[in-house]
Amino acid sequence: MNKLTILALRYTSIKYLVVIFAIFFESCKPTVSLSGATIPLEAKTISVGFFANNSSLAPPVLSQQFTEKMRDVVSQQTNLALIKNNADLQFEGYIADYNVAPISIQSNDQAAQNRLTISVSVKYSNRFDATKNFEQTFTRFADFNSGQTLSSVESGLITEINRQLTEDIFNKAFNNW
Repeated sequence: MNKLTILALRYTSIKYLVVIFAIFFESCKPTVSLSGATIPLEAKTISVGFFANNSSLAPPVLSQQFTEKMRDVVSQQTNLALIKNNADLQFEGYIADYNVAPISIQSNDQAAQNRLTISVSVKYSNRFDATKNFEQTFTRFADFNSGQTLSSVESGLITEINRQLTEDIFNKAFNNW
């Protein structure tokens, strides 16, 4: 074979590979994602309702802080338009529990550490795939030294717990977690 024939065969082989890859990728169901999340292509909007505080011990600002963190997460990790209500994908719920309990009791019956626990009840609705809908309570906690007062560490603990909770909720809704 001469060089021209060999080049022609290679070119033809490459064209066939490109066609095969194009057919393969065309057959895949497209999804929209900026973070590896699986979001229906049809979805254009998302809403995060206000998460009311149904816990008697939580600070008054917890509802606003959690709701804003959840809105930030969906805004930053999807390209969906965030609207107030009637969206293609919807989150709603409430702060179900907020408590502080001693853990790691020492020999003198004093707690070495305390644990702040926050639970959030969430309802997720997917207009395009009802099998993805869920109602679930998510719980996360953070520990702190008993030598510290709750008021001195509360803000930082809430920030960390809200980060963990919103990550769990996002993963459950969009990453089949």
